[in-house]
Amino acid sequence: MDQEMVKTENSDCIICIENLSFSYDSEAPVLSNVNLRFRRLESACIVGPNGGGKSTLLFLILGLLKPSHGKISVFGENPEVARLKIGYMPQHIQLDPDFPISVMEVVLMGRLRQHFWGRYSQQDRTIARDAMAEMSIDKLRDRPFSSLSGGQRQRVLIARALACQPELLLLDEPTANVDPGVQEHFYDMLHKLNQRMSILTVSHDLGFVSENVDSVICVNREIHVHPVSELTGDMVRDMYGYGVNLVQHNYRCSEGSHTHA
Repeated sequence: MDQEMVKTENSDCIICIENLSFSYDSEAPVLSNVNLRFRRLESACIVGPNGGGKSTLLFLILGLLKPSHGKISVFGENPEVARLKIGYMPQHIQLDPDFPISVMEVVLMGRLRQHFWGRYSQQDRTIARDAMAEMSIDKLRDRPFSSLSGGQRQRVLIARALACQPELLLLDEPTANVDPGVQEHFYDMLHKLNQRMSILTVSHDLGFVSENVDSVICVNREIHVHPVSELTGDMVRDMYGYGVNLVQHNYRCSEGSHTHA
């Protein structure tokens, strides 16, 4: 019975990290002794100071980096193999602002994994249009990407991530350039996506953290995972080195109103 329970738990774990450490060349470890279990249809947010290892953790999950020590598996496979099941929205896209590319062409990049440049099937185009419709940008499909606002670009990049039809969605600072009036729609969209895929987000927006995820992954060389209800000002002060006020649900908690368990 115990073996069956272990097997069920492992099959439900889509990101499994055991005793992982990572360092660049001979430098001090960026991540040290990391253990993490991230399950199907879970929604979590990665928080932590700049240089704490958040981006490094994402790159390890994507298979763009390999651990110095320890193990990591994604969907029970090596991250390089599992990458086909992951949609990734970077914080910044490396595109020349003068490069003549349309919104549709950017979203179609999410279908490149199975095709040479520009050789897209009708099915690819249908999937790209569906992704744009889901992000409410279908009317922008012929617009130059360089002409869009910051919030519109964010939605295009998320649509590109959705075009690969992922089971896991990685979002790096998705609300960084989104106006407050657009955020509510974005949060509703994220909640709907979470019904069919797991979502892992990097964000400094603590209001987003407290309202829209199941758990918080605190990254500052080491990793600690907490239910979102445990996020307190003391925890954030410990991570960032300064005190803050947190908005949790519909009330404000000062940094002294809780203790870090």
